[in-house]
Amino acid sequence: MPELNLDGIVGPTHNYAGLSLGNVASSLNQGAVSQPRRAARQGLEKMAAVAALGIPQGYLPPHERPHVPTLRRLGFSGTDEAVVQRAAREDPSLLACVSSASAMWAANAATVTPSIDAEDRRVHFTPANLRSMFHRSIEPPTTTRMLESIFADESCFVVHAPLPPTGPYGDEGAANHTRLTNDVSNGGDTPGVQFFVHGVTTDAALPRPRHFPARQDLSASLAIARSHGIAGGRVVHAQQNPDVIDQGVFHNDVISVGNGSLLLVHEDAFVGGVSAVESALHRALEAALGTSSGCGLVVARVRRDELSVVDAVKTYLFNSQLLTLPDGSMVLVAPHECQEHAPTRAVIDRLIADPSNPLARAIMLDVRESMRNGGGPACLRLRVPLTEHELSRMNAGVRLTAERHARVLDWVDRHYPETLTPSELADPQLLRRGRDALDELTQLLTLGPIYDFQRG
Repeated sequence: MPELNLDGIVGPTHNYAGLSLGNVASSLNQGAVSQPRRAARQGLEKMAAVAALGIPQGYLPPHERPHVPTLRRLGFSGTDEAVVQRAAREDPSLLACVSSASAMWAANAATVTPSIDAEDRRVHFTPANLRSMFHRSIEPPTTTRMLESIFADESCFVVHAPLPPTGPYGDEGAANHTRLTNDVSNGGDTPGVQFFVHGVTTDAALPRPRHFPARQDLSASLAIARSHGIAGGRVVHAQQNPDVIDQGVFHNDVISVGNGSLLLVHEDAFVGGVSAVESALHRALEAALGTSSGCGLVVARVRRDELSVVDAVKTYLFNSQLLTLPDGSMVLVAPHECQEHAPTRAVIDRLIADPSNPLARAIMLDVRESMRNGGGPACLRLRVPLTEHELSRMNAGVRLTAERHARVLDWVDRHYPETLTPSELADPQLLRRGRDALDELTQLLTLGPIYDFQRG
């Protein structure tokens, strides 16, 4: 049954400002010339490739950038164009923050619980508060309005408010959440277990990273599970290994990826090792699904001697998409970097040849512009397990069709700059052209007034 993939469209201000502490690729490419049009097209080509596999695919539009309301809250005044120019003169690093196209990484948009796992039998969304990075903390209000527009039928869907940005509630969305089942399907008709991974807890005695921030709090994961009404037996929590956070694993989806009955994970991903987590997952699945033994979960470990954490971060093997195809087999949608790196390619070949897991093949796609800013194929999409009825009740305007996709590609070609440097963010015409483009896109996707500039 359907699992919808909602991908973020890369925004016209896609640039390399190096804003994300702990994201190695983002830091290494700081100041480089970006190619927004190519970046958006690469993301759209990935969406089309997934849709061609028979999987429902949709769009999440870019956010308004530069975000003038944030600059106004910080004391800048005058016309919108004057606000941007003054910020460029007085605080160019701030202008870079409010111009970031980071909302393209839809895995951070929200955490999703399908109706079959929720007590009230509705699909639940909690937009991430993204408080750990200032440039991302701007996103939740717009993300919330997008989700409310796409999933407006309250008989099927619940869009919660983001968690409070204060206290122990740092939340980075589905990048730290995996849903697993006892068969290959991850759709909305298949009961599942919600696997939350956190980087830090309120217990000072537990290990913490020393160099980079842990972005997901255990308290946030617990709060989301409660508000979504997930039965306690269907929730498992694990702590991310702080040593891998310090090596650039800023989200769990950089070191682990799951789908249906398959969890692909590096042996250094979690505190306590994979074996401890594997046992907990088996117990949780057995309890949740009413099976005393023989659940279908497969944990595919990648050993550190075959792929180091550093190389896992470099190639983003675990930030690939694991997808169940209509024929019941699984495919890995990986970045080209995995093909070009011999140890990573060898791991993929071993996994495909292993009859103990359902992975049948791999597809390598070019998302280099996103990769250079620190996000692979899985970063670009939000997974939404739905039933056929729920799929019919969402806003169909964001669904990828051949005709609509051609119009979105044409929209990108007409509105996006070919290249962009951080210094060019000061151009006030970039703001005006961006707003005109987004206004057109919301009409194309039938989203209504979701942006601040549209809402007065």
